[in-house]
Amino acid sequence: MRRWDRLLGILLQLSGGETVSAVALAARFGVSLRTIYRDVEALSALGVPVFAHQGRGGGFRLLEGYLLPPIMFSEEEAVSLMVGLSALRAVRTQPFADELAVAEAKLLAAVPRRLRETLADLPGTVGFERAAPTAFHLHPSDSHEMDTPAARERERAAIDAFLRAILHRTDVSIHYQSPARAEARTYIVEPAGMFADRSKWYLVARLTDGDRDLRTWRADRVQAIRPFGSARRDRPPFDVRGLLDRAWLANGMANWSREHPVRIAMTAEQADRLRLDWYYRHALFTEERDGHVTMVTGSARRDVIIELLRWLGPGAELIEPAEWRDTLAAELERMLAVYTAHAQATSNGA
Repeated sequence: MRRWDRLLGILLQLSGGETVSAVALAARFGVSLRTIYRDVEALSALGVPVFAHQGRGGGFRLLEGYLLPPIMFSEEEAVSLMVGLSALRAVRTQPFADELAVAEAKLLAAVPRRLRETLADLPGTVGFERAAPTAFHLHPSDSHEMDTPAARERERAAIDAFLRAILHRTDVSIHYQSPARAEARTYIVEPAGMFADRSKWYLVARLTDGDRDLRTWRADRVQAIRPFGSARRDRPPFDVRGLLDRAWLANGMANWSREHPVRIAMTAEQADRLRLDWYYRHALFTEERDGHVTMVTGSARRDVIIELLRWLGPGAELIEPAEWRDTLAAELERMLAVYTAHAQATSNGA
């Protein structure tokens, strides 16, 4: 944290009118006691009336009546902002996470004491459920290696850099690892927007060369990102709302189906169940003359498709890719052997 940000943070901590110890301030900002004492001296030099109380229960406090520059919020406006901050925390990774805490402190400092207490209690009053995994769609990023502290930090850096590029109208270079490719690739893109879906952030951009269609990149798959070139003002109009309600999946599913086609025959009842899924409902379903349904989707992940087929059960048959059928058959044979052995043991025991 930069020193100026820390000075402002200390001022916000003291703005509640309570005495705050140097130890508490040092722990809050992750610095030494010596640094806190220097920061308090700097605030005093700037004319901020900070007073020190010695002895047990001592610390620093502001002169009573000293006010920060006022920001006028109605009760409903302040509650709306705090609820928005709570909703943002429900996303697995937050843009500008450090600034989020500072923004919350500023909001609390800018409202009357009565409302401040209400807002401080709001996280215990208004909750946001994190998205739960579905029963029949394995998200490739749910693997353990994608949920390490290093991976989280890399994802946060990608989100922050992309959002800054949107705000400053600059292009970025992203080094991206697609699950469908063995090696990561580098793209130069023109950021357009971003959205969160099921606790994942998706970056929306256009390639600077080649086609100008909008594409999406998952933030947790970005290996590296950096600014590229100077600011540009000739950005085409964009409204992220056109991609919500998972409309973005329609084009994505069509592209993946062409690159890595997966064809599964199933019963009409099984197809109806999959049409309820947030992901597979965007696949192509074709009614066949015999009453069965053929679903075409796209995936380079054999394990994901085999899990889906096991979940669907009898009546579902993998048609394409043909080379995956042998793997599925071998797994089903191993499952059959377990149940056959159990049945024989039960029969012999009887």
